[in-house]
Amino acid sequence: MELKTLNEIEIISAPHSKISEVDFENLTFGNVFTDHMLVCDYVDGAWQKPVIEPYAPFMIDPSAKVFHYGQAIFEGMKAYKDEQDDVWLFRPDENYHRFNKSATRMAMPEVPEDVFLGGLHRLLEIEKEWVKKGKGNTLYIRPFMIATGHGVIAAPSQEYRFMIILSPARAYYSGEVRVLIAEHFSRAANGGIGAAKAAGNYSAQFYPTKLANEQGFQQIIWTDDATHTKLEEAGTMNVFFRINDTIYTAPTSERILDGVTRKSVIELAQRENIKVEVRSVLVDELVAAAKDGSLKEIFGAGTAAVINPIVGFSYLGEYYELPKLENSVALEIKEKLTNIQYKLAEDTFGWTVKI
Repeated sequence: MELKTLNEIEIISAPHSKISEVDFENLTFGNVFTDHMLVCDYVDGAWQKPVIEPYAPFMIDPSAKVFHYGQAIFEGMKAYKDEQDDVWLFRPDENYHRFNKSATRMAMPEVPEDVFLGGLHRLLEIEKEWVKKGKGNTLYIRPFMIATGHGVIAAPSQEYRFMIILSPARAYYSGEVRVLIAEHFSRAANGGIGAAKAAGNYSAQFYPTKLANEQGFQQIIWTDDATHTKLEEAGTMNVFFRINDTIYTAPTSERILDGVTRKSVIELAQRENIKVEVRSVLVDELVAAAKDGSLKEIFGAGTAAVINPIVGFSYLGEYYELPKLENSVALEIKEKLTNIQYKLAEDTFGWTVKI
């Protein structure tokens, strides 16, 4: 796809840049933000003229619907800089379409393509110096929308604010990850909002994840809400299981997010003649594979970490450590995927978009 710069936009430049004050070698993920942000309000049934302005707090009514009824959605994307100093996005159309699916599910207005993608293009043109070269360096992109209409009646807001903020990031290392398979808590339920990038999905995970952390586990592998027998997602990521030489992952549904990295892993694995099956994986199946040695790898896939290997899991009080592999399929796929993102390998899929 081709991104077109949005011309109908007001630009208010920051009086000075804070880029010289940032230690790009020691970044905490999501804590430092660039000089500018994009803001576009929805008022009287129409989107207003977007503005790129200095990054700063803003005023909001205490009765805004976002505080009381949780109308808030977001996306996670990244920009990359190649060795020629060109800036690239990775499958931004997927994030745009998913954002509007989330908006529809949360009774929020869809954001026009020229505001979301065109506005992002213009913002990245302004902030391109914040995208550093070198594999592992990225600019994390957070588009989001909140309900700003006032009043505490339980009804959808009539006013909204769409924003894009940018945060420089280094390679995401989380150390060895061991997970607890959920026996009681659920991430999402049929008929709910699990497939939407709704803010409430993530806050609902914090408590059971806190309990898992207290037991020495970094994350939870979520199971289906009805029977807790089907493996669904790992923390905030889609999850894959390698049993013998086949990779398995759950199909997307009302409970499972349609991850952009997930799609890319599947397509890339298929190109490399790695067998992939998209089907429900049972907890009992995973335990049996761990016991007989056919379970080789478990890994999460998402924007922040790209691919995050999982070294072991616990279920019903019993812990299973995975084998140490010299040739990890997960890390092989991660290498090939990140090489495409950083333009170190040919993009045969047409996934990358130049700014």
